[in-house]
Amino acid sequence: MGELRNCPTCGGFFNYTGIREVCGKCTQQEEQMYEEVYRFLRRRENRAATIERIVEETGVTETLLHKWVRRGRLQPALFPNLGYPCDNCGALTTKGKLCEACAAQLQNELKQFEAAEEFRDALQQSEKGAYHVGRNEETL
Repeated sequence: MGELRNCPTCGGFFNYTGIREVCGKCTQQEEQMYEEVYRFLRRRENRAATIERIVEETGVTETLLHKWVRRGRLQPALFPNLGYPCDNCGALTTKGKLCEACAAQLQNELKQFEAAEEFRDALQQSEKGAYHVGRNEETL
């Protein structure tokens, strides 16, 4: 069962069922824009067009282009200058939520965290198992 929502594009009400994020009228307009962009990119001379050039030539918004690439409707393998912004730094990426640089940085920080955690655990274990026996020199 759907819920009543406002269309983020036009502000009108629509029944949201989890499939489309905009109303039916805006969905049709997006489809027409997609067809125009796809026709533009299919021409040999436009296959390597940048996002800025596609926006300039077709009038579609960058947000829609990013949405289509993220959902796989426009394939970066076929159109190499397409992508969508990394959720962390905003650089263009073609897969996942993070660009390669941010993903590598995150993995490095995770390794550092795990190493520090292992060190803390080892330190706690050594403190639990070690007994310090002091000698009293007077009794010797």
